[in-house]
Amino acid sequence: MTLRILITGATGFIGSHVVAAARATPGVRLRLMTHRTALTATAGAGPGIETVHGDLADPATLRGSCEGVDAVIHCASRIGGDEPTARSVNDQGTRALAEEAARCGVTRIVHLSTASVYGRGPFTRLRPGQTEPDPASVTSLTRAAAEQHVLAAGGVVVRPHIVYGAGDRWAVPGLVALVRQLSAVLTGCEARHSLIDVQTLGRALLGAALSPKEPAGVYHVNHPEPVSCSQLLSTVVDELRLPWGATGIDVDTARERLADVPFALHHLGMLAVDHWFTDERVGQDFDWEPGEGFATAFARHAPWYRRHLG
Repeated sequence: MTLRILITGATGFIGSHVVAAARATPGVRLRLMTHRTALTATAGAGPGIETVHGDLADPATLRGSCEGVDAVIHCASRIGGDEPTARSVNDQGTRALAEEAARCGVTRIVHLSTASVYGRGPFTRLRPGQTEPDPASVTSLTRAAAEQHVLAAGGVVVRPHIVYGAGDRWAVPGLVALVRQLSAVLTGCEARHSLIDVQTLGRALLGAALSPKEPAGVYHVNHPEPVSCSQLLSTVVDELRLPWGATGIDVDTARERLADVPFALHHLGMLAVDHWFTDERVGQDFDWEPGEGFATAFARHAPWYRRHLG
């Protein structure tokens, strides 16, 4: 049996890994939607793979994009920028895509969102439904709005927390910038964080689209074992061979040192409290395995980060 899947954001950080997972899965045919970036063989273009242009900020370009597909995996989003632009892409664009999917009779929509819709922590063993979103940024506000359109259509919303791996230009680079500002590694910080490597997340999103169990609603998709702040930073420093690993610093001293560096103080504030999200349903509902833990998985991605960070 052949299943046809439309993937939006196919050239993005996470979308490209969904494409890679789908290409490795027998019986899956792909239609890849891209906004501006030309698709290459690396990004997923190739024999038997259809590509379409679609701009979430221009709903008219989405017409026909869902014709003949069995499922939509929606990875495209606007990160940063002004509120009108973010709202036109994330909120109104997702609504237009969900309406087009409904018009074409597509009943399975899987939407990549983020645990950032919950706002600032602490969150300890937080399960879906235990608290309402409280977005603290324009991006999170409009992505939370996007979720509602997918949920209204009976779709699946996937909320990972920290996503790392090849292609990451925010999460780990932000941690490296923090350590560079401190010229030291945080010690004694046992706040716990949920993480997932991007390849495993790509398989989870595909699993949600292919699952015979017909999942719906919100899912937290992360590795089930959280990682302490100290372990997270020491692993990054060791694997990337950063020169600041020999010096340790506690959280209070770090706050004093970063008082005049707002971006680093923001990162520290997030790291110093729990952001631990859990959901026991994911493995069964998505027919998915979380794979290896953070230290092992990060070691695989470390060569890419070393090249990217110079």
